Parts: sequence; structure tokens; C-alpha cells
Amino acid sequence: MSPQRLFLLVLLLYIAWRLLKNLIRDQITQKAKDLRQKESEQAEGATVQDTLVEDPVCHTLIPQHQAIRLRHNGKNYYFCSDSCCDQFTGTPGGKE
Repeated sequence: MSPQRLFLLVLLLYIAWRLLKNLIRDQITQKAKDLRQKESEQAEGATVQDTLVEDPVCHTLIPQHQAIRLRHNGKNYYFCSDSCCDQFTGTPGGKE
């Protein structure tokens, strides 16, 4: 093998190595960036979205936005189901 061919082969291998090294570095950097973004989104999602309220009849905890609400004597009560609300009021259909 002539010295020119050897030099050219070494040069091509060096260029390929640099390209591969940069490609791998960019992928690692992108994965780290994606991971940081995902962790940030999870941290934002960990904020309180809704308050848990307790059903006064069966003492079940339910998200406030899903609960059945009844205003009785100026106070709000939250129930997990219509039957708990009915049991609380003593009459069917007592919800607001």
C-alpha cells in the first residue's frame, strides 16, 4: 500500500470518527434535553389540580370537581354518589 493511500485511509477514518462522535454527542444532548423537559412537565403536573373532599355519609374522599354538591343551611356538602346525598337529606333528589 502506497503512503498516499495510507494517508487517505487514515484521513477518511479520522473524518468518520469525528462525524460519529458528534452524532453520538448530539443524540446524548438531545436525550438529556428531552429528559429535563419531561421532568419539568411532570413537576408542573404535580401541582394541585383539585381538592379532595370527604363525603359526610360514607367518608369517602373524592375530587371536588367530581363530587355531587349540596348546599344545606349555608354550608356546602360534597357526596360521592346520589345515594349518599339522598341518605344525608333523607329525601330522594336532594342535590343542587
